[in-house]
Parts: sequence; C-alpha cells; structure tokens
Amino acid sequence: MSARTKARKRALDMLYQADVRDERLSAIVNAEADRASGEPDRMASWLYAREIVDGVQDHREEIDELIASYAQGWTLERMPNIDRALLRLATWEILHNDEVPAAVAIDEAVELAKEYSTDDSGRFVNGVLGRIAEYAGAARQ
Repeated sequence: MSARTKARKRALDMLYQADVRDERLSAIVNAEADRASGEPDRMASWLYAREIVDGVQDHREEIDELIASYAQGWTLERMPNIDRALLRLATWEILHNDEVPAAVAIDEAVELAKEYSTDDSGRFVNGVLGRIAEYAGAARQ
C-alpha cells in the first residue's frame, strides 16, 4: 500500500472521528500527531494525512457547497458519515492538490467507500466526485 493511500485512510479516520464525535478537528489532529511522533515509520503517511485534513478544514465551506450541489437528492446531513468524510477528502484533492489526478482521487475514494461504507456508497461517491471533477476541469479552463 502506498504512503498516499495510507495517508488517505488516516485522514479519513480523523475527519470521520471529528464528525461522529462532534469534536474539534484540531483536537483529533493533535492527538494523531502525538501518536505519529512516536512511530517514525508512519511519518510519510502522517504528513500527507495532515495536509489533507488541514486542506479540508481550510476549504470546508467551498467543499461542502460543491458536495451539496452535486449530490443530487442528498443533503450533507442525510449522507452516511463515512461517505461525507470521503467526499470532503477527495473533493479537496481534486480542487486543491495538483499532484493528484482527479481520476486517482476518485478511484481511491471509491475503494475506501467500498471497504468502509454501504453497498451503494461506491457508486454514490463515484457519481458525486465525477461531477465535481467535471466542474473543476471546466473552472480551470
């Protein structure tokens, strides 16, 4: 498993925890940072996970607006927590990380949805992120 895939899982875990526990994301990030400092072999994945989480937090309003716009028939509140966290993570990658092609961000999110969420989540995440990627591509032109 690549360091970025591990980082996405760590970022997903932090975003999900903050959502489910209704805790401040910064408290969860700090706790994870303390844990990572004691495990040097996890540092590469920790750095990218932190970049994702910070990016989602910095662009949360924009990300949530796009997800709400393109999740036809679904409000953010109605989505499973894990799907909402995945969509936020991948939307940040699509919009704000030029090093990650949109197709890779979408594929990784779909795989995580299949692993951690409902049977229908992979298709749902793929559809929403596909529309967001189209929007992002059009906005760049």
